[in-house]
Amino acid sequence: MPLVSMSDLMQEAIRGKYALGYFEAWDTYSMEAVLEAAEEERSPVILGFGGMMLSQEWLDNGGIELLGTIGRAIAERSKVSVSLLLNELQTLEQALRGMDAGINAVMVDTSDWAWEKAVETVSQLACIAHRRGVTVEAELGHLPDATATGIDDSTSHLTDPKQAAEFIASTGADCLAVSIGNVHLLTAHDAPVDLDRLEEIHQTVEVPLVIHGGTSFPAAAVPAAIELGVAKFNVGTVLKKQFLEGVRSQLKTALNSADVHSVLGSHKDADFLEAAKTSMKETVKSLMRVYGSSSRAAKSGAGRG
Repeated sequence: MPLVSMSDLMQEAIRGKYALGYFEAWDTYSMEAVLEAAEEERSPVILGFGGMMLSQEWLDNGGIELLGTIGRAIAERSKVSVSLLLNELQTLEQALRGMDAGINAVMVDTSDWAWEKAVETVSQLACIAHRRGVTVEAELGHLPDATATGIDDSTSHLTDPKQAAEFIASTGADCLAVSIGNVHLLTAHDAPVDLDRLEEIHQTVEVPLVIHGGTSFPAAAVPAAIELGVAKFNVGTVLKKQFLEGVRSQLKTALNSADVHSVLGSHKDADFLEAAKTSMKETVKSLMRVYGSSSRAAKSGAGRG
């Protein structure tokens, strides 16, 4: 199935009162886990890779093109509606190369940039991307990061509703990721999200809203967030943790196996990475149910892009 515009998928989610999951992958096994989960749940989904945790040297030396090739090959065999996102890139150049590689949604992480530089960069990106039918996600506000000793909020700041409206008007971005107490990398407990601030942002911004740090976003707050304009949740940390647990549970068997070709990279039942993929897939499916996107693919009529 051809890629679908992420803007169209988000608008359809808003009309249907559910949210999409962007479930961040890092290789073929993890991306296949997301796609298989979406097909089994009959859910539209955002596939993709993130630039924040990857080596910038690797990305800039052909990594983006490799991710684009992998992503397109997996996405285009999908039986449900999918978009392909390069998330939290660090430069405009990376986003432009992502588009050249066939990605149809891009985001440059300008959350800790000066206002003028962020507006200039996102505006330029949106102008180029829209001519090519590519969706642009922007971010205003800076999320704190969870650490081994707690939450580091030394450089974080919440999204200002008035600034959010000005930022979208100035840049032409298609959707906006917001900081309302959500936290990157947090697995120990739920994040202390501020739904009143989300409501203020929703009242001033007309584009779909996005929540990063979805691993720790309280499940009980998801319906309210959707009512307040959130059309996409980004999830990454919990997926890697589940994948790693799957690896750990099978690794001893794999290390003791005489048939190294079956237990590593065979895509057979004995492949311990397949066990890890299954573990991750179940987490993705459960989150799709929380977001309300399960069984929505059959109703999808979003435009191609």
